[in-house]
Amino acid sequence: MASKLLRAVVLGPPGSGKGTVCERIARSFGLQHLSSGQFLRESLGGGGAAHWLSQGGQDHFTAVSLMPSTQTSSSSPASSHSNFCPAACPGFPRTLGQAKALDGICELDLVISLNIPFETLKDRLSARWVHPASGRVYNMDFNPPHTQGVDDLTGEPLVQREDDRPEAVAARLRKYKDAAKPVIELYKSRGILHSFSGTETNKIWPYVYTLLSSKIPPVLSDEEH
Repeated sequence: MASKLLRAVVLGPPGSGKGTVCERIARSFGLQHLSSGQFLRESLGGGGAAHWLSQGGQDHFTAVSLMPSTQTSSSSPASSHSNFCPAACPGFPRTLGQAKALDGICELDLVISLNIPFETLKDRLSARWVHPASGRVYNMDFNPPHTQGVDDLTGEPLVQREDDRPEAVAARLRKYKDAAKPVIELYKSRGILHSFSGTETNKIWPYVYTLLSSKIPPVLSDEEH
């Protein structure tokens, strides 16, 4: 395991590869990979999560949901407060409200922002299918399921979300841009924002790895990926 705790989030528009980057961070540096979407599904269930989100309660709930899985063995209030935070969490916070809620849980060490061209995101999202129960994501162009149309682990049908359909992608990306701008500006003003641009995760990753290696010692070399 890494010798010190690194509290980091990875920001980026839908389809930018946030989850992939976080998985690589977790493996390379011995950190815990937390998914806010996974917490919502496990804590509320599919229908409950959808209802909560539709009622606008996600800002506070998503931040609080990150607390239990990162709790340390210490029972002191001060220690618990300082350690309730993701080690590597993709796509959270999504809004300024979530960022402020996260401030009440812990202080981030690092924020990674992924900047991917619109056309690349459009193509990725339009080819994306998911397994609803687990949230596993497949891309028909570069990460297809073993059998077309079904999840690799369960054999259950995959679906394309309404907002991943081509006609919905442009509006979705505009919405992200508007919501994310104040979040990015907040972390930039704190001097903890690091932005990476490109069209392929494999080409962006070495730069992310180099940055993190300057903060904490890796447990895997970049080549081991």
